[in-house]
Amino acid sequence: MKLYNTLTRKKEEFVPVNEGKVGIYVCGPTVYNYIHIGNARPMVVFDTVRRYFEYKGYDVNYVSNFTDVDDKIIKKAIEEGVDAHEISERFIVECKKDMEGLNVKPATTHPKATEEIDGMIKMIEELIAEDYAYEKNGTVYFRTRHFKNYGQLSNKNLDDMIAGARIAVNEEKDDAMDFVLWKPKKEGEPSWPSPWGDGRPGWHIECSVMSKKYIGDTIDIHAGGEDLIFPHHENEIAQSEACNHEKFANYWMHNAFLNIDNKKMSKSAGNFFTVREISEKYDLQVIRFFMLSAHYRSPLNFSDTLVEASKNGLERILTAIDRLRELVADGQEDQMTEADQKNVEEAKSLVAKFEEAMEDDFNTADAISAIFELVKLANVTGPEGSTAYDRYLLDTITRLCEILGIVTDKKEELLDADIEALIEERQAARKARDFARADQIRDQLADQGIILEDTRQGVKWRRA
Repeated sequence: MKLYNTLTRKKEEFVPVNEGKVGIYVCGPTVYNYIHIGNARPMVVFDTVRRYFEYKGYDVNYVSNFTDVDDKIIKKAIEEGVDAHEISERFIVECKKDMEGLNVKPATTHPKATEEIDGMIKMIEELIAEDYAYEKNGTVYFRTRHFKNYGQLSNKNLDDMIAGARIAVNEEKDDAMDFVLWKPKKEGEPSWPSPWGDGRPGWHIECSVMSKKYIGDTIDIHAGGEDLIFPHHENEIAQSEACNHEKFANYWMHNAFLNIDNKKMSKSAGNFFTVREISEKYDLQVIRFFMLSAHYRSPLNFSDTLVEASKNGLERILTAIDRLRELVADGQEDQMTEADQKNVEEAKSLVAKFEEAMEDDFNTADAISAIFELVKLANVTGPEGSTAYDRYLLDTITRLCEILGIVTDKKEELLDADIEALIEERQAARKARDFARADQIRDQLADQGIILEDTRQGVKWRRA
């Protein structure tokens, strides 16, 4: 299996730290709002990586954190007049709903930054003891110049970065490129006691501590979006290797950006979409399929035209699966014919093509092409073919779809009476100001393709 390693800028054969096992750490979202469509790409991509390792028989320890203390969370809490913890917990729940809609498997561990503060303080103390960090007025900084390989992941030169940096008047740092490990408490912000006074951790130290605790000093694969290469992942390497005296991660995988209609997604441009908003228009399985239709290291352009094409492609696969299920259900137990045996050999070669694509740096686009060729093979199967062959094709296609996280079972359609009952329950919840339950019911109906419209005449609904 070959992976493209951002650290070495080339494809390398994957060799795990421990035979038969793989530890994967993926930087998770900062939970201050619903996740946006850009957040969803690494979730889908690296969930698929995990699924393929499991298919190959690896014991996978998949860790993805929630950053639940951050300036954006605090800002949102102040705006709403609530505690920061309430904001983060609310959006962790919402994030998990969206992950479920995208069929992203729960991680082996989903650590929260706020629950790992003791470990962060311990690592910072060790860095200070080894002169990799220093304290100034309650703030602890990391000495970037003391870490000789700083810039290796991002391919940045420290002197060039410093030359381009602007140092504010009365700057406390010893060096412009030193970064924060611990920051002192500000009024109205969450804080924890530490040897340097009450405060909270910097962003980078969180992942160094959580990956060490739940995987070990050396991770097989560290992954995330390419926007995290610098400074976040660069700083993680510096902290972790300075503290642990071990290589931090053997392989670095980064997915490319997702653009909207060939433009960078931003709120100011008016092209910023959350997964929840997208789910009102498209089944999230279509979005997952769309995201896997391009190689993860290629920029992905999100547009209605391209998503519609993915929707049609997914329907082609699911229609073929449904047809095979009907043939199997209606058929009798029998033996494969000689012609069937020849087709089985062709199907096996397509499975090998699928695996070859996945083992070449997880080329999901080519893997999907192999599935389409299997679908083509299935579509020429007539009722005169053997049930044993139909079952073989059905099992083969569904197994490959499962590796990509594509759900092949149809959802049971809600009856009108069930919909009306849920709408009544939602109205009662809103009246009782239980807005969380009301939103949950709306989301449940949306997952079933039911669109609600609140009008002056009451709630109207329609099937998508």
